[in-house]
Amino acid sequence: MSPDKRPVRRAVIVAARRTAVCPRGGALAHLQADELAAPVLRQLLSDADLAPDAVDQVLLGNALYGGGNPARLAALRAGLPASVPAMTIDTQCCSGLDAILQGARMIESGAAECVLAGGAESFSRAPIRMHRPETAEGRPVAYDRPSFAPPPFGDPDLTEAAACLADRLGVARTAQADFAVTSHSKADAAMPAIGKRLVRPDAGAPDRDGFTRPLTRKTVLRAPVLAGGADAGLNAATIACEADGAAAVLILSEEAWAKRGGGPCLNIRQGVSVGGDPADPALVPIEAVRQLLNDQGVAVRHLAAVELMEAYAVQAQVTMAELGLDPARMNRLGGALARGHPIGASGAILVVQLFQSLGSQESAAESGERLGLALIAAAGGLGTAMLFESAVSKGG
Repeated sequence: MSPDKRPVRRAVIVAARRTAVCPRGGALAHLQADELAAPVLRQLLSDADLAPDAVDQVLLGNALYGGGNPARLAALRAGLPASVPAMTIDTQCCSGLDAILQGARMIESGAAECVLAGGAESFSRAPIRMHRPETAEGRPVAYDRPSFAPPPFGDPDLTEAAACLADRLGVARTAQADFAVTSHSKADAAMPAIGKRLVRPDAGAPDRDGFTRPLTRKTVLRAPVLAGGADAGLNAATIACEADGAAAVLILSEEAWAKRGGGPCLNIRQGVSVGGDPADPALVPIEAVRQLLNDQGVAVRHLAAVELMEAYAVQAQVTMAELGLDPARMNRLGGALARGHPIGASGAILVVQLFQSLGSQESAAESGERLGLALIAAAGGLGTAMLFESAVSKGG
């Protein structure tokens, strides 16, 4: 969408929250995905001083729940009226960001005035997956993941696909290690600031991400290679760990926010979802970003902050290089290598990080920092990117 065709009705994010992210089997392992999300939704309404009955729609991404509608469960747990509809979105890793994009489109179209959107995932509580037998005499067959693309398309394991990418482009283990070390270093330094944005789902929940730690290149390289060869292989430090967590934002129309007195917000400029080669999913968001920036008349140099999902160090490194992203402006609060990957929530976490990084228009204007980009890849060859702008809506 070109700048002159931008929707007249703008969607703005006025509040953004998340839980801590903890590795599978860690401090959040006793909570289902909807139990993680519900306190986040409640806190968003409190932050914006809105009553539960002001919400028109709840949209949550989730990839592992195994059925049902965890968005509906989370909405009811959060105390929203039973009359408020809720929808769960599954585009795997893109789910949380896609939920926010769809929420923005509902606002822009006039279908809603207030939307809660984000994602939630519990690797720890995910159902055990089994295929039913084809005959009465057969036995159920366990499986780790569903197919993301049918024949004749390639449907590689994502870790194997990332290892092939590293080998094909010659991204050395040492370079991947350095990237992981930097991610942890940023996250560790930013933890006090990150903590201000976190919601504790219960009294025993942590107030910091559970995987972040000081790392050195030597420590990372000591970990055994899990996929790929000796020169460019991937290990546990250069692959985002399976994790639990939830994140969401409160989206209003700009007019509705102004009527409530206005204040700092993130304008949602536009979003793009694209499809690409299922056998090479890590590269798909590159095209999404190119389309988005071209449509909006924005150059990479105009971006003040970028949140790029680090499912794999190599995937993030290649994307950064292909798009010409400034490392100093990317994942300022650390990336997923330092916190983990709660699949359905990861895209929404990117937006929460941007909300915190960009701040208000006044503070951003002092340094010329206004535009933020979030981008993420997903299994099956999907990619989503969204462009945001820090602003202050004036009360009406």
